[in-house]
Amino acid sequence: MINLLYAYGMTGTTGGAPGQGSGGSPMSLIFMIIAIFAVMYFLMIRPQQRQKKQHQDLLSKISKGDKIITIGGIYGTVAGVKDNTVIVKIADNVKVELTRASISKVVASKASKAQQGSQQGEENKET
Repeated sequence: MINLLYAYGMTGTTGGAPGQGSGGSPMSLIFMIIAIFAVMYFLMIRPQQRQKKQHQDLLSKISKGDKIITIGGIYGTVAGVKDNTVIVKIADNVKVELTRASISKVVASKASKAQQGSQQGEENKET
């Protein structure tokens, strides 16, 4: 039985002579490896880089008065901005100094409120 399996393994599934494999050319293997890396780049690496860039832009635009959520899930309002840190007011008379990287997202910013206010003002003038 083992001799039969050994002989089958040597000839492959094509029934050719021993030592002849049923593989393709080396160029097709290289093409497949490149295709796999391209798919991984477009499905995994590129979206992650885009998300990281958006988060960096968000952190650079933080200003006093913005309502934020930290990575730990703490809601607060930005009371002050320094180079690499922000001072966040999380309750009455409670202020915490955090690094910018610890901010998860901005819930409401003064800039977006100003834009909404100007849009509502324009709509009121039209009516």
